[in-house]
Amino acid sequence: MGFIYIRGEYRYVLDIVQTALDEAYARGYLGQNILARDFDFDLVVHTGAGAYECGEESALMESLEGKRGYPRIKPPFPAVVASTAVRRSINNVETLSTVPAIILEGGEKYAGRGTPRNGGTRMLCVAGHVNKPGIYEVPLGMNMKKFIYETAGGIPNGKKLKAVIPGGSSCPLMKADEIDIPMDYDSVAKAGSMLGSGGMVVMDEDTCMVDMARRINAFLRARNPAGGAFPCREGTTWLRKMLERFHAGLGRPEDIDLVGDLAKNMLGRTFCPLGDAAALRRSASSGKWRDEFGGSLNGRCAYNKAADAVLLGAR
Repeated sequence: MGFIYIRGEYRYVLDIVQTALDEAYARGYLGQNILARDFDFDLVVHTGAGAYECGEESALMESLEGKRGYPRIKPPFPAVVASTAVRRSINNVETLSTVPAIILEGGEKYAGRGTPRNGGTRMLCVAGHVNKPGIYEVPLGMNMKKFIYETAGGIPNGKKLKAVIPGGSSCPLMKADEIDIPMDYDSVAKAGSMLGSGGMVVMDEDTCMVDMARRINAFLRARNPAGGAFPCREGTTWLRKMLERFHAGLGRPEDIDLVGDLAKNMLGRTFCPLGDAAALRRSASSGKWRDEFGGSLNGRCAYNKAADAVLLGAR
């Protein structure tokens, strides 16, 4: 038995996947005695209650079992033993979707599409200030700058690139002068960020980085923590308060360093990576764009509309 877990808000995705499963059953690719080979396998869609937290495998398993999406203390790991004493393998659908290509062309050839340590391809969903937003499958190791300016069409209206979120809302931001690197896990990690879920967001020169930090922290705080890890629960709350204060033009000079200190005290002290992700993002934002945080001390950021546009595009 297999389950495809989809976040509850993504109803349109649920309908698409269910249609595909119905077609697979109709053609005999799923169900009983698949292709007359005495092999049975059922695959069903399961919707979650809408928590980003359930991207963590043990929290996803809790939700799948009908409980609150709350990460388990590890070890033991889910692949070794679950609460029902049944071993389970949890993978991203993207990972499983590579299996046909590996079978058809062979593992060595598929791995050769990437780099020696990071083989194969990666799906990237690019949004924000680019001329050709969309979902692209690219070989691991492709240059990030080349991808943005050539594959994704570059920045609209001839504006300059300011920042990139390379892999989703949990990943530290990168400045424009940091993206001339291969897009593989090792290279992006060495540059201080992550490929994450492949959800890339591109921001042009008019984007207010204080407002971007505020909005994404609000997303992480308001809808997603499991609530069990004190540093994450309280840390994201106070980060939100300080960023809201900056955005309103009421920040204090000492708050700039306080944001970084609070983020450092969250790192490595939570059940799952959500707290670390929130901390890393805030630490990178307040450090790399310290001048914008300082500028917000005397009034609201002048580029809020640009932040509105990039976040709407990312949805």
